Amino acid sequence: MELTMLAKALAIGLGSFGPALAIGLIGSKAMESIGRNPESAGKIFTPMLLTAAFAEAVAIYAFVIAFSIK
Repeated sequence: MELTMLAKALAIGLGSFGPALAIGLIGSKAMESIGRNPESAGKIFTPMLLTAAFAEAVAIYAFVIAFSIK
């Protein structure tokens, strides 16, 4: 039982580490770009949101895998 819980914790912990960094970098670079060119905010927002959603999907996959470990 303990090894199963450890496996679940490692799956969600390691699986969400990369997406967390990616979303932070996406937001950082988007804000930096908008700060340099405020008129481009409308053009930057949609790709930024899509990229963040794809990064978040990887974390959701890790979450699903963690719950599927028996």
